[in-house]
Amino acid sequence: MSFFTDLAHQYIDGEWRPGKGSWDIIDFNPYNGEKLASITVATADEVDQAYRSAQDAQRAWGDTNPYARRTVLERALRIVEERESEIGDAIVAELGGTRLKAAFELHLAKEFLRESVQLALRPTGQILPSPTEGKENRVYRVPVGVVGVISPFNFPFLLSLKSVAPALALGNAVVLKPHQNTPVCGGTLVAKVFEEAGLPAGLLNVVITDIAEIGDALLEHPVPQVISFTGSDKVGRHVATVCAANLKRAVLELGGNSALIVLDDADLDYAVDAAVFSRYVHQGQVCMAANRILVDRTVEKEFTEKFVAKVASLPVGDPAAPGTVIGPLINSSQAEAISSLVEQAVAAGATALLHGRTEGNLVSPSVLTGLAADSPVLSQEIFGPVALIVPFDGEDEAVRIANDTPYGLSGAVHTGDIERGVRIGHRIHTGMIHINDGTVHDEPIVPFGGEKSSGLGRLNGDAMAEAFTTQKWISVQHGRSQFPF
Repeated sequence: MSFFTDLAHQYIDGEWRPGKGSWDIIDFNPYNGEKLASITVATADEVDQAYRSAQDAQRAWGDTNPYARRTVLERALRIVEERESEIGDAIVAELGGTRLKAAFELHLAKEFLRESVQLALRPTGQILPSPTEGKENRVYRVPVGVVGVISPFNFPFLLSLKSVAPALALGNAVVLKPHQNTPVCGGTLVAKVFEEAGLPAGLLNVVITDIAEIGDALLEHPVPQVISFTGSDKVGRHVATVCAANLKRAVLELGGNSALIVLDDADLDYAVDAAVFSRYVHQGQVCMAANRILVDRTVEKEFTEKFVAKVASLPVGDPAAPGTVIGPLINSSQAEAISSLVEQAVAAGATALLHGRTEGNLVSPSVLTGLAADSPVLSQEIFGPVALIVPFDGEDEAVRIANDTPYGLSGAVHTGDIERGVRIGHRIHTGMIHINDGTVHDEPIVPFGGEKSSGLGRLNGDAMAEAFTTQKWISVQHGRSQFPF
């Protein structure tokens, strides 16, 4: 496909160029195995070139009037709006997203670009009082300089833009490394949008590479002051460790094991709809997905019957087909891992109310129940179409089970009493929780992030300014200070 081959390059200092590594990343369509592009990886030297060009370009960009920076973001938004159909097709082809998922991702991408337009003007300074007579304390909010962004494969266009656009709006330069399974949608497509929007050369660089080629060069390099990483908690811990050793700030959006709680007074039909979406959107490859569906034992039978019936009706197949809900997982290793997880759980005594089949990278939905309280599957993130139904007796047990995980990203509570749901929400150790809704939500001005192993820091809205700027104190002594010697 020419769309992918045209973008199958590194983008460094405003130039499209081949990588100089010794091997290629092959970009495949996960549904039909079609080869989309071949990209020679970037070397550690090219990572250095990207960071140095970013550093050089940022000096002028940081001094640019924020209204001028805002104009570039406005043009980027218009380009995405004009190319929406083409970008949607790319999302379907490169990551196996369904038409519904592609539309969902593009809707959010546009919303986050709109917020970034506003963000360019948001940072403000302060004048603070001083105990010293005649002193004026000025506190400026200034760009950090260069930001390194590492994005995942599940929502690559959105989650790259989510850090790249605010960082640029706030006066920084960026080096972006997309996931090797989505090098175009998560990387070079973003570069193309900003290039056409008139972003000056060097301010956004995209390096398509792998740790096998560059090691930790992307993290250890002396230029970037902030690393924004979205991905697994295992890799996130490594990113945090390297950043700490090099005195860099890390913003980490990591995995989850969210619980959707159905109380005894919930609207069961509505709760079923919310739970099915929360578990199976994009084949369950979502950090906020409802891994565990906790149901009060008094309504467990009715809820489970309705839930299983709805899940069984979800169309599985070609993500390009308009009616498909469950498309392929991103690659064969993910498909094999999910199949193995279900088999192991059943062998350990779980009951499969639905036992999904695996054909290539297509994995049909599974629904498991009857899991032992100490089953390892209950405490881990499941990045695939597998739901776990867990009964509970009363609110206290629901809270205990919901908190019995190393993760704390999202969650939901379904109840006929909103304030009851809020009280329970306060007791669950998670960064986000939604009453009478699904677990999968992201809004441009609301702080997004997790607790425990689900991450460090927050993104969105004012949190973007905290993430991608720093504060500088300049004091002015209008009189004369008195010194003790």
